[in-house]
Amino acid sequence: MAFIKALSYYLPERIITNEELCQELDDPKIDSLSKQAGIRVRHVAAPHQTAADMAIEAARNLFKEYGINPTDIGFVLYCTQCSDYQIPSSSCIIQDQLGIPVTAGAVTIDSGCSGFVYGLALANSLIEAGVSDSVLFLTSDTSSKNLLPKDKNRMLFGDAAAATLIGKEGIAEIGEFVLGTDGSGYDKLIIRNGGSRNKAKDGSDGDYVYMDGEAIFNFTMERVPPMITQVLSSNGISQDLIDYYVFHQPNKFMLTMLRKICGIPKEKFYINLEETGNTTSSSVPVGLANCIADGTIHQGMNVMISGFGVGLSWGGAVLKF
Repeated sequence: MAFIKALSYYLPERIITNEELCQELDDPKIDSLSKQAGIRVRHVAAPHQTAADMAIEAARNLFKEYGINPTDIGFVLYCTQCSDYQIPSSSCIIQDQLGIPVTAGAVTIDSGCSGFVYGLALANSLIEAGVSDSVLFLTSDTSSKNLLPKDKNRMLFGDAAAATLIGKEGIAEIGEFVLGTDGSGYDKLIIRNGGSRNKAKDGSDGDYVYMDGEAIFNFTMERVPPMITQVLSSNGISQDLIDYYVFHQPNKFMLTMLRKICGIPKEKFYINLEETGNTTSSSVPVGLANCIADGTIHQGMNVMISGFGVGLSWGGAVLKF
């Protein structure tokens, strides 16, 4: 049995408002479109700042807020799609920078919107298998650097990092997971250049994110509702006993449609992109941390979490506070 012990996050200092984006993209509609998506501002990493740099800041926030000694960490699990280098794994750099013992394991997983749920499942397994008593799970992406300067999708994305400590006791028991993948849709959200298949970046649009928004929307509406049913079944709980839902935050419109299709009451469903935008793998832990801090989530509650997107992949679980 594994538990979430602590949650924190980091947002870069630079903030871009809707008004600034209207000017940069030379499109006055960006402000109204951003507001429809539920976004007022988004935080953007500094030019020199990498995803690993942000993950380190999130971990330091966690250590400070909860009085955690990094020497007590037994494993570092890092989720990103913005690695500092092709090799080595950024998790190794993070281990050293945070002063985590050399006896700790460290590994990076390449995942995006569903990354928190996938990573939490891996951390849960590490605890249950006895590999480690304390897993530091970090998520971080600098999505802003992967978007064309004139791409209107810039209005949707913000940069962020989150830190979660998982152990044998804590504030929320981690329940059973449901995970899924449909790789036939791999090209619906993709950066084509820079990997081994198309190694060289050539200055074309292929160097940046391509997103088929309609396909991603349809995928979400098709896959997430049955996943919710499967998560309930796997955890032996009925929907009326779920007190709150914290899902990946792609945009307000998509989340509202998903909530209505699934018959989830508005007051039980987290939607909050106003200050951050879509922060990919960090959106769920940022949401959880905020809800714990303001008392929306408290002891005695059953909370369903879910992530879905790039891959195409999806996952869900129940946390028992």
